[in-house]
Amino acid sequence: MSPIEPPNGVPVATEAIAEQLNLGCFCISLDRMELEEALDRAVRIEGYAQRLSASHPTLFSNVPVFVPSATLGKMMLIVDAVEGAAQLPAYRAATLSHAPPSAQLDFGPIGAFMGYDFHLAPDGPKLIEVNTNAGGAFLNAFLAGAQHACCPEAEFQARPPTESEFAERVARMFTAEWQLQRGAGKPALVAIVDDLPEQQHLYPEFQLAKEMLEAQGIPAVIVDPAEMTFDGQKLAVNGRTIDLVYNRLVDFSLEEPRHAALQAAYLQGAVVLTPSPYVHALFADKRNLALLSDDARLEEWGLSTARRAVLRSGLPRTVVVTAVNSEDLWRERRNLFFKPALGHGSKAAYRGDKLTRRVWDEIVSGVYVAQAFAAPSARNASVAGESIVLKTDIRLYTYAGELLLAAARLYQGQTTNMRTAGGGFSPVLEVTGPESCLDQACGQVPQPTPSGSSIQ
Repeated sequence: MSPIEPPNGVPVATEAIAEQLNLGCFCISLDRMELEEALDRAVRIEGYAQRLSASHPTLFSNVPVFVPSATLGKMMLIVDAVEGAAQLPAYRAATLSHAPPSAQLDFGPIGAFMGYDFHLAPDGPKLIEVNTNAGGAFLNAFLAGAQHACCPEAEFQARPPTESEFAERVARMFTAEWQLQRGAGKPALVAIVDDLPEQQHLYPEFQLAKEMLEAQGIPAVIVDPAEMTFDGQKLAVNGRTIDLVYNRLVDFSLEEPRHAALQAAYLQGAVVLTPSPYVHALFADKRNLALLSDDARLEEWGLSTARRAVLRSGLPRTVVVTAVNSEDLWRERRNLFFKPALGHGSKAAYRGDKLTRRVWDEIVSGVYVAQAFAAPSARNASVAGESIVLKTDIRLYTYAGELLLAAARLYQGQTTNMRTAGGGFSPVLEVTGPESCLDQACGQVPQPTPSGSSIQ
């Protein structure tokens, strides 16, 4: 009898199967040699993968994360509800009312690599935030293709897209962004842009992005925006005209002096910029989570009953922290998570039960939101022969409401990070039903980890 089949022989729900696989299945693991070979082929740089492994030892986890197909479907319904709300004129007016001048212009592009981050709660997936320059997609595309099954029964039925499929999706996405502003054709040169790109933690991903785009017939360069020039008509770097910018900056409104040339070109419509300040204002300002969890307001604005129901169940209640509600929020803090409205990368984000009065004063004087705490699910892993328990964050990379790639991040600590031994990026594998062959392959499944476990 399968260890994930109850004594009476009746198959259990896919949610239970996925949970037990995450707690005890190690029949599929990362083949690091295969991953290194694939990365070296992709970037055509000798020793690239070995240097990446040395400089980023916790970038990739050895284990995948199992998610039921139905749960992924629910997550995509939440994506649809958010993007549906963003089409409402009243919602747009509310989000743009506190946005900077650069975010008031809509040139057409809808934002490459939208990132929707979820925790998987017992009562369904919970959207914890939305990102408009979500990193990791290119790395995860290669990671997904380097998973090794230790026995034939564990060959998984629903796999992520292959590298070539992902590359085609990416090329279509950037071409679509170009055409939304320019009407036809495709960009002659894409600039992958960030400050001091070679010093960024995910610089290896920029290299992958460049090679993947060029393999699809779209020339690309990696550029520090301080190196750009704008003559009033063309944005250029080293004498080459830039047609489209893949924006990885965290200066979301392009207000820093070193971004002056890029901002000027963008404001004049001289370059296609994706994602843009406008898209960031519509989706990634965390004050928008308060709008999306205000059912009465969404009803008044005209969001459909079905989409409102999805948001009620899938979005933790969120409010903007103000002087008026601060004392109530302080009293309730143990059940809340606090995030800066314009934050990124989990910086300056806090679990309420960890707060000191000093930090609380900074939160109240800043621009923060308070979100009902949605605990992450768990994934067991092994490090140096010892079992560890990791928290799980699921990210959906999407474009125009369609799924590009699903991936997970495994970690320990208050917030998502890429510094936990045994953690890092992890591929998402779908559990398609109780009949999955994996339930015959994974050996004994340990009991769920009790409260007060090693999750930190």
